[in-house]
Amino acid sequence: MINLPGMDGVAWRGFVYAIFIFNFVFVCQLLLLPPLVSALGGKSGNAAELFERVSQSVKMKRYSEALDDLNAAIEADSTLSEAYWHRASILRQICRSKSLVIGLKLRLLCWKKLILIDRANCSLLMRKYEESEKNYKLLLLLNPRNSAAEKELSQLSQSQSALETALSLFETGGFTKALDYVDKVVLVFSPACAKAKLLKVKLLLATKDYSNAISESGYLLKEDENDLDALLLRGRAYYYLADHDVSMRHYQKGLRLDPEHGELKKAYFGLKNLLKKTKSAEDNVNKGKLRLAVEDFKGALSLDPNHLAHNVHLHLGLCKVLVKLGRGRDALISCTEALNIDGDLIDALVQRGEAKLLTEDWEGAVDDLKSAAQRSPQDMNIQESLMRAEKSLKLSKRRDWYKILGVSKTASVSEIKRAYKKLALQWHPDKNVDNREEAEAQFREIAAAYEVLGDEEKRTRYDRGEDIEDMGMGAGAGGFNPFGGGGQQYTFHFEGGFPGGFGGFNF
Repeated sequence: MINLPGMDGVAWRGFVYAIFIFNFVFVCQLLLLPPLVSALGGKSGNAAELFERVSQSVKMKRYSEALDDLNAAIEADSTLSEAYWHRASILRQICRSKSLVIGLKLRLLCWKKLILIDRANCSLLMRKYEESEKNYKLLLLLNPRNSAAEKELSQLSQSQSALETALSLFETGGFTKALDYVDKVVLVFSPACAKAKLLKVKLLLATKDYSNAISESGYLLKEDENDLDALLLRGRAYYYLADHDVSMRHYQKGLRLDPEHGELKKAYFGLKNLLKKTKSAEDNVNKGKLRLAVEDFKGALSLDPNHLAHNVHLHLGLCKVLVKLGRGRDALISCTEALNIDGDLIDALVQRGEAKLLTEDWEGAVDDLKSAAQRSPQDMNIQESLMRAEKSLKLSKRRDWYKILGVSKTASVSEIKRAYKKLALQWHPDKNVDNREEAEAQFREIAAAYEVLGDEEKRTRYDRGEDIEDMGMGAGAGGFNPFGGGGQQYTFHFEGGFPGGFGGFNF
């Protein structure tokens, strides 16, 4: 060590420290003054111009430019406290997940209080809530009367609670309430927060509000047209509206940006498979390969049970094919599924009416077809189907003479005659003394049935659905009495006859 005259060790150390502090101040000026002049447009201290430029950038949603200006200003002059507040406000609005690196350790030593303010604001409404809360509390220990910090600490608490609640509700299916928390709390304090907006789009999809999901995701894509999450969610919204072409374009754009994106690949190939199955079903219908079409329709329906806008048409297509195949019960299920999705689908009502005709639910068929006819009164095909159903209902309520004689509708004349002879002998009142009243009633029915079916002209008209009762025959009205009245004798004639007789009846 060099000893100067008249200086002891203490004096020497003081001199060295003075030189160090002088050089330190000089270095600070060299480091901080040029950026300050540059950040403030060459006019030292012209902060008003800077903040006006920042405000304009924020209005234009050019947040990066605003942050760049503020960062440069803070680098130039770490005492520019208003710049910290502006920067904190922007970071809170966009809820950036990265903390802004302030810079020099020297500045951390010199301006600890200001740094605490900025760090707290930077982490506001981020996932690092605990760190943010800690910084606010440290700030309030240093400056208990900082009302701005107290206010933002309160907002932090509300935001933390709202976001945690929204995420919890989203996971447990409480989508509507979660949407309220995001809309009314989180996005109030961070209106430009991309992460909160993405959560909102997910919630809109979950509540089947696809139109608003498209709008909200569209705002995100205006800010960043290459946002993969927004492309995926917007594609799903179009998908669930059955706008498959637009949905496919969103998936394709996302995959061009990131060919290995798992969710986009799954959505893209899922949609592609659905369209392939649907086309195969429709092609098989056109080719008349109805059984293959049934399998294709079922396969398409199994791919995504939640895709109601598309599945309604698959259910209807399946119902039509099943009606053509005569599978009434299966067709009834498919048409009902279509109507559960869209109760105003007239075609599904008509097809369900046809399915009910196949299952002999005459009244149900009339109800469905009548409802369809009221909604589309000009459709003659529906009117014809309704008339056919009403006729079937009317026929179902008349006596079934074939059933009474126990023969089929294709029975020959000889078969009808044999059945009549057998039943007439079985139910002759003289052979049923113990239950004469029942025997007489059965005998009347048998005789009335034979009067219609034993006459070729009457049988033909009966088979056409005409009312035989209106032909003047008394059987339907209960006036036909084979036992006569007033002592008259009723005679039955059978070829070949029978030996003997039964009371007053001659065979």
